[in-house]
This record gives sequence, C-alpha cells and structure tokens, in this order.
Amino acid sequence: MSSAGRHAATCRFKLQSNTVVGQGNLFSTEPVLPEGFVYQPNFLSSKEEADLLRNIEHETFDAFDFQGYRAKRRRVEYGLEYDFSRRRANPTKPLPQFLFAVRQRAAEFAHIAADELAEGLILEYPPGAPIGWHRDAPQFGIVIGISLLAAARMRFKPYNKPGKIISVKLQPRSIYMLQGAVRWQWQHSIPAQDSLRYSITFRTLREKQQKQIA
Repeated sequence: MSSAGRHAATCRFKLQSNTVVGQGNLFSTEPVLPEGFVYQPNFLSSKEEADLLRNIEHETFDAFDFQGYRAKRRRVEYGLEYDFSRRRANPTKPLPQFLFAVRQRAAEFAHIAADELAEGLILEYPPGAPIGWHRDAPQFGIVIGISLLAAARMRFKPYNKPGKIISVKLQPRSIYMLQGAVRWQWQHSIPAQDSLRYSITFRTLREKQQKQIA
C-alpha cells in the first residue's frame, strides 16, 4: 500500500472549522457544521466505556429542575454546580478519581491543561428524555462532551436569527468540543431517543468567572 493509502486508511474522522475528513475516505460529503465544532469517534475503547459505566452506576444523580420545570434527564456535578435561579456557578464536591484519566485525555483533545476543565458533569438521559434548544451558561467557555452507551443526534441552529438546522450523529464512545462560533453564535439540542444514554461533560470557566469564584 502506498503512503497516501495508509494515511487514508488510518485517518480519524474529524469535523473542525468546516473541514470534513472521513475514516478511510478523504472525500466525504458530510454536511458542513458550524465553525468551532470538533468531533472524534472511538475516543474511548469499549473497555474504557464499560469501566466508566460501572463507576457511574454508583453515583447519586439529582433531578434537573429549571425555573419550575423538572426535566426527565438527571445530573451529577463536580467541581462546580450551576445555580439557574441565581445564574452563577458555585463550588461543589470534587471530581471523583474515576474521571481523572478521561478528563486528562479530554484536555489533550482540546489542547488545554486538565485543571482548566473546572466543571465535570454526568447527564443521564433515560428513554424519552430530550434536551431542548440552548446555549451553555455564559459563565463557562469551552464545552467538551463524551457519549456513552447509546448514540444521539445533536442539532445546531443559529442563535437569535433564522437559519437552517444542521445535525450530526454522536456515536457511543465519541467526543466533541464546542468553542468559538459554535459556542456563542449557535444553539444546540438533542432529541429524545429510545434507549438509555449517558454524557460526560467538561467545561472551562471564562476569565471573569474564575476571578469571582477564586
């Protein structure tokens, strides 16, 4: 096999700044996604996913209440917890040891230091649980998500202006990052699905919020 052929066969799938590269296919015609969205499948091995799920089983999840509405999804937060009523992030219990390694790898994926990922969040999506159109709280900066157990469809549309809805399938064990334009100029949602799914999210704090919490 030529060097070009070997490169094509081993190239990982990546969507970044409107560039699409398919594994084994450098001429993919996937939809163009917003600038600042980065995605990689098979970020975790099947064993790593299974180990994380075994630990997650022992975590205590809280109901997700937002302005008097109780969502079907549940959450557990580490490092910081976001108070929707006061619109601020407050210190909470530390990140558990079983998430240290995956946070380190997520930081390497984002080309930042692990301690910049100030918040860890595990979301549990039972069958029928969606997450509606939103942008993550403005106190946070970069958002990184890792999907476990089941696939989901992530949808994007421009924030506060008309535009076409674009979607991408998040495979189990994949990772994505939101930064730049996709973080601030677009909103996203995930429709309900038929099977249980978990998502591990890490977020950085914006500089102003770092000073307020310090």
